[in-house]
Amino acid sequence: MDFFNQSKIFSLINKYQSFVLIFFLLILLLGLTEALFLSPQDYLQGDSVRIMYVHVPSAWISLGIFSLMALLSILVFVFKNKNLIIISKSLAPSGFVFTLIALVTGSIWGKPTWGTWWAWDARITSMLILAFFYFMYLLAWRVFENKDNVVKITSLICIIGAINIPLIKFSVDWWSTLHQPSSIKILSESTIHESMLIPLILMTAAFALFSLLIFLMKYNTELIKIKIKGLDRL
Repeated sequence: MDFFNQSKIFSLINKYQSFVLIFFLLILLLGLTEALFLSPQDYLQGDSVRIMYVHVPSAWISLGIFSLMALLSILVFVFKNKNLIIISKSLAPSGFVFTLIALVTGSIWGKPTWGTWWAWDARITSMLILAFFYFMYLLAWRVFENKDNVVKITSLICIIGAINIPLIKFSVDWWSTLHQPSSIKILSESTIHESMLIPLILMTAAFALFSLLIFLMKYNTELIKIKIKGLDRL
């Protein structure tokens, strides 16, 4: 069962990768301008609130990528399609990086806000667990040489790790945490002002484009490896 033509995908990546890069730089420049110069200070946190424009989008992207990897892993067991495996493998590096960025920026933000670099808060702890799942996924591809085994192991890591996603999302509602409840809501009115919402959306779009760029480069590399080795299977 083959949903993708690898030759066509390879050609499209080479053709449009530069456009993604240019679009990413433009959105990033616009987002940074909004975040650093046009958005207001917080009346309590001052300028330290601007860390939010890196921290929150990083967390969103890392959660979104792992959720997609988990979905692809389920489909791998169903359809046994090697392209789905390559896609999931190519998504993991940027997801892991954004998880680390979310943890680091959260720690930097926590020092002036909470008075400490680290607290075993429910959301922080669950994000750290997510980082470990990303790490285990990437490590498995390095450690296991048998391709059939590594596909099963990495897919199981994603599926099991997906249990942690709702824990991260709803941790502020289920437990008493240092994090405030979500200010941006889809089904009800958001409590964040548009002067902060606009740069947040722009930075999220920029990070999503950066993730797409990293994915395209990684996916391209994986296709080249397969072509060089002449493998019909992973």
